[in-house]
Amino acid sequence: MKLIAAYLLAYLGGNSSPSAADVKNILDSVGAEADEEKLEFLLAELKGKDITEVIASGREKFAAVPSGGGAIAVGAPAAASGGGAAPAAESKKEEKVEEKEESDEVSIFPPC
Repeated sequence: MKLIAAYLLAYLGGNSSPSAADVKNILDSVGAEADEEKLEFLLAELKGKDITEVIASGREKFAAVPSGGGAIAVGAPAAASGGGAAPAAESKKEEKVEEKEESDEVSIFPPC
């Protein structure tokens, strides 16, 4: 990530095609080291490409990735089977208890 961040900083600084030396200078300025192999791979992958198009393409790919919606679907059948009614009742009782505790705390202080 630091290589990509340094590359993008160089790009945002006006360098439309940052070199390995440019990326290394940015990383050196903050005391970080560049992995030569990863840096060369990054530069080879981005060579001749418009960075805005690369980012847009990545966003499209990322949007297609599922993001954890399965947990809700798994929990729904359990609630439909009747097992979910008891926890709901418990939470209502807890809310009532909390309300009473709060009202006790408020009644300690005289009205202003």
